[in-house]
Amino acid sequence: MERSEFNNGLRAGLSIAIGYFPVALTFGLLAKTTGLSLIEATAMSIFVFAGAAQYISLSLITAGVDPLLIVMNTFIVNIRHFLMTASLNEKMQPAPKPVKAAYAFGVTDETFSVIATSKQDKVSSAHAFGVIVIAYGSWVVFTAVGHVIGANLPLFLQAAMSIALYALFIALLVPSMKGNRKVVLLASLAAILHCFFYYTELLSTGWAILASTLLSSIIIELIYSKYGRRSIPVIEKEEN
Repeated sequence: MERSEFNNGLRAGLSIAIGYFPVALTFGLLAKTTGLSLIEATAMSIFVFAGAAQYISLSLITAGVDPLLIVMNTFIVNIRHFLMTASLNEKMQPAPKPVKAAYAFGVTDETFSVIATSKQDKVSSAHAFGVIVIAYGSWVVFTAVGHVIGANLPLFLQAAMSIALYALFIALLVPSMKGNRKVVLLASLAAILHCFFYYTELLSTGWAILASTLLSSIIIELIYSKYGRRSIPVIEKEEN
């Protein structure tokens, strides 16, 4: 029964593995252009396994930010995992704490979505491990492949790829801003605060990112909790 559940998890997670291919490949390539070795880039995917946090880490490493600040910033980015694992705990079958800790490490936005939307009333640990194993394995392998590809690119292309990291952040942000005023306000306020902290030299790069992220989140959430979303009146044309 457990083997069958594990195999079902592998099949369910196959779509995640396919989706991870371009993202992990790009991460490995950018890690090479950032200056990380193959072992360092692959180790980050092995021990961190968090796409957004890893990409942010690359930009902070490039800026020469203190390692402690990199850890703190990635913690803030991944704090949503507390909510995801708490929600997933209600969907999973009872299991020993070490087992829960093991599959909790593999919870990402994608694995959470696949496991949480399973048609089963209670998802077995074997099924969850199947989803996570194929997703985790693909992320690590494709990271290494991307680094190897990056090492064989001409030097001018390796230098140009540093811009791709910022382009990727913009590509991730813009779709979520469409039709969502809260995200627009949050991103705008965070950018303004970061510029203020950075260009006035009140804070270094790492602290500026951390402070602007936390402050903008708190301020926007307080505004929305107090005033809520104001509806935009729709003006209809009168028929002649």
